[in-house]
Amino acid sequence: MIPWRTPQSAIRICVDIHGNGSLVTRRAPGVESRIIARRGTVWLSPPGLQEGSVDIAEDLTRILHIYLPVSHFSPSNFEINVDLSAVSALSYERAFEDSLLAEIGFAIASELQSETSTGGLLIGALASSLAARLVQKYVNASSAQSFPRDTSQGLDRRRLLRVLDYIEANLEGDLSIERMAAIACLSRFHFARSFRQAVGHSPHRYVSAKRLERAKTLLMHGDRPLVDIALALSFSSQANFTRAFRQATGQAPGQFRQRFGSRRPQPSLTDVSRAFSVLA
Repeated sequence: MIPWRTPQSAIRICVDIHGNGSLVTRRAPGVESRIIARRGTVWLSPPGLQEGSVDIAEDLTRILHIYLPVSHFSPSNFEINVDLSAVSALSYERAFEDSLLAEIGFAIASELQSETSTGGLLIGALASSLAARLVQKYVNASSAQSFPRDTSQGLDRRRLLRVLDYIEANLEGDLSIERMAAIACLSRFHFARSFRQAVGHSPHRYVSAKRLERAKTLLMHGDRPLVDIALALSFSSQANFTRAFRQATGQAPGQFRQRFGSRRPQPSLTDVSRAFSVLA
């Protein structure tokens, strides 16, 4: 039996990402839930739960544990006021099936297993989507009526260009959904949807493509070490950079540089003599 606790500042969302049919028993004061877990089964635990426990029979299933900060339910995420007391009352009592929550969980697990240069952006967007889904479907009716309708018509040209310029200037730096949304003067949730409508891709896919192009440029011009390029473009390691680059282009970064990199001419004797004369 394993203690099952949730910090006061977060909601715990668990998704079975494997599904080997184990019996999962969860307990809390006045609550006992038993279910044969399968892939996509979801459990919720409200903020501040301290007296729960879980018992998983047979082989331990692969369960993804997501701690979603309560701050994701703030007006900066939705442009509305969500009743946080309703969020805190999300039910612990039963497991359930929700294909959207499950798919978000699968996407997060996939990113954790194979890190990409835009993993932070992807996780940020998925966290906002998790919060939106919970508000839409699992809080009480009075709060659910406040869920934002999809009235956005995409980013206007001025704000879009401002965001695109910011992305271009920070490809070798920290890019976050929060910062891009702030530049666009939109909530995180509204920004992600509006950006997709305006550009045709989600923010993390757009940034991923731009970082790939930047990687090609860095490889073709100059001899910067591969590990430096990988870290500059927010890959956690050279190995992850190589894997992602090969997947996108069909060849490793070193092979790409060897094939398309600039060929620097060898200095002539005249050039060498002139260099020494300048130094003298």
